[in-house]
Amino acid sequence: MQETNQGMQIEKFYYDNKIVKAFGYATVIFGIVGMIVGLWVAIQFYYPDSSLNFAATTFGRLRPLHTNAIIFAFVGNASFAGIYYSLQRLCKARMFSDKLGWVHFWGWQLIIVGAAITLPLGLNNGAEYAELIWPIDIAIALVWVIFGINMFGTILKRREKHLYVAIWFYIATWVTVALLHIVRSVELPYSLTGSYSWYAGVQDALVQWWYGHNAVAFFLTTPVLGLMYYFLPKAANRPVYSYRLSIIHFWALIFIYIWAGPHHLLYTALPDWAQSLGVVFSIMLIAPSWGGMLNGLFTLRGAWDKVREDPVLKFMVVAITCYGMSTLEGPLMSLKSVNAVAHFSDWIVAHVHIGGLGWNGFMAFSILYYMIPKMWGTNLYSKKLATNHFWLGTIGIIIYAVPLYWAGFEQSIMWKQFTPEGQLKFDFLQTVTNIRPMYIARSIGGTLYLIGAFIMTYNLYKTIRQGKFIANEAAEAAPLIKEVSKKKEYWHRVIERKPLTMLVLSLVLVAIGGLVQMIPTFLVKSNVPTLASVKPYTPLELQGRDIYVREGCYTCHSQMIRPFRDEVARYGEYSKAGEFVYDHPFQWGSKRTGPDLAREGANKNKRPDSWHFNHMYDPTSTSPGSLMPRYIWLLDNKLDTNSTPAKIRAMQTLGVPYPEGYDKIANQKLMEQAEAITANLKKEKIETASDAEIIAVIAYLQRLGKDIENEPKPITKQ
Repeated sequence: MQETNQGMQIEKFYYDNKIVKAFGYATVIFGIVGMIVGLWVAIQFYYPDSSLNFAATTFGRLRPLHTNAIIFAFVGNASFAGIYYSLQRLCKARMFSDKLGWVHFWGWQLIIVGAAITLPLGLNNGAEYAELIWPIDIAIALVWVIFGINMFGTILKRREKHLYVAIWFYIATWVTVALLHIVRSVELPYSLTGSYSWYAGVQDALVQWWYGHNAVAFFLTTPVLGLMYYFLPKAANRPVYSYRLSIIHFWALIFIYIWAGPHHLLYTALPDWAQSLGVVFSIMLIAPSWGGMLNGLFTLRGAWDKVREDPVLKFMVVAITCYGMSTLEGPLMSLKSVNAVAHFSDWIVAHVHIGGLGWNGFMAFSILYYMIPKMWGTNLYSKKLATNHFWLGTIGIIIYAVPLYWAGFEQSIMWKQFTPEGQLKFDFLQTVTNIRPMYIARSIGGTLYLIGAFIMTYNLYKTIRQGKFIANEAAEAAPLIKEVSKKKEYWHRVIERKPLTMLVLSLVLVAIGGLVQMIPTFLVKSNVPTLASVKPYTPLELQGRDIYVREGCYTCHSQMIRPFRDEVARYGEYSKAGEFVYDHPFQWGSKRTGPDLAREGANKNKRPDSWHFNHMYDPTSTSPGSLMPRYIWLLDNKLDTNSTPAKIRAMQTLGVPYPEGYDKIANQKLMEQAEAITANLKKEKIETASDAEIIAVIAYLQRLGKDIENEPKPITKQ
């Protein structure tokens, strides 16, 4: 130790760069894997045979793998790398526990590997961005707690008096993601890998998009904003533009964001009041989001010459710009008039990838380019290669997104067009085949972006080779002296000294929106009125539904008919809240690559069992030009009837009114219905076993829409 001029002792200590290096390596590896899978699924949109006609590599199974890999493996590892690097330096303290850091690292990587194994196997609970099976959900919660202990332990032993703005965002991220994950993951297991959501229908949809929207907010946005507030001023060597704007940005963002989830469910069976709340708060969200964007960009005032020279700042400027574009576009898309055009179309995919590729991807690249030369005590191997990466990535984003915007507009316009005689002008398949060129262009943009990532990997590798890793980076600072100030302080300065107070305040603010939306939806019966004609699924239909979820059919097909003239004309009567009371999980979907299936079994749309059999064997035999892959394994796989009793008992626990003891006769009822379908197929000269999975899938598809069709119509006076 040594003393300062004021007599304070200076403590010497070391920052731990080993844990940062590990998360950085994982970011690069899983980022490239996630991007390759994304490119693969993009190619399947115009070349379905690229699925190889293999169950594990169809779009329905690879799409959840891609989204989970990018969100939790790529962006998650990048965020952890940046947090472990910046938190030590902002607190002027080594991490609370090196051991906990490594438990966090290896636990998170094992979760990712578990996802990479289970999702292609079809072990999927059917909730977008929360598809992982219940044992992995438990592991996520445990690892997240370990991360929280290590983070808060570091904050509590800090040598800096006040908490810098980046740490506010880290705290809000931790507490809100914990809340979101726990509430979304309440499920009832029926086997070691299978479970049903505790919520059903409308309530499940509300919980899902409260989670789904805010997973984007608090896993893909708030931690990355924290990284922006640390790495941008560091790279530019300038202070943050406005401390007060940071305060407004933080508190307004975390309070407002949590309310906006219902804008994913406009024109659905969700109660109108909940939809309206989602719209109002989404529009309000523009202000704090743009406050953060402007705070970032204004930090660079007077440093634009450096931006032209420094690849780190180039990536950050485009990342922050993409953040601003996404956070303006998202609220505008929540307006009902805009949502009526955008929802279920490729416009949504373009919007999501502006944020994913631009905001998250470019921020991850920039912090890697910043941290690795620092930790290896050298300069970046090649600024030219980094600049080439920047331009490839930027052009790739444009070529990716612009055709998808075009595709989205074209889809929606074609869906809604009628002939002068009042008939739908286009069948659904025409709206799919018409936008194939846009899908090809999208994959070209993705390829450019991926090539840029490979260039970065090479550049970072060469940087590492020319430097020497600083495992324990020496630092020194005076210890924190806890003293009570007698002079009046700005109110936020007081909060910044109290991390646990900030944690509690953040939790209270983010909990309010969820409680206000969920309590009435769950407790007020009029929000989800029951329909007498809606009955529980038969055992065979329940098994077929689980196969539908396993194959990821919800990624391409919706089951939600909105009250629009074109949708009612194309599919049938619009959807009612009471239809879904036995759906664990709900299957409303968020994208229509294929047509809506909510009324697939109703008389208006009903096709013979043989049509569904042939469609699964070879979609182009029934729908020439279809982009759907073949599901030939459904014809060979035997249905697992051993699981039927456990599934029935689980549904009974969840409130589905099967008779007492029904689990004991469920398989008997299952085989009776299966044999009837097999007999129908035989009449069409199709021979198949009654215990084949295809029979269960046909039973489920033929059930869709039947109940509401049988609902008594109100008597009207003539």
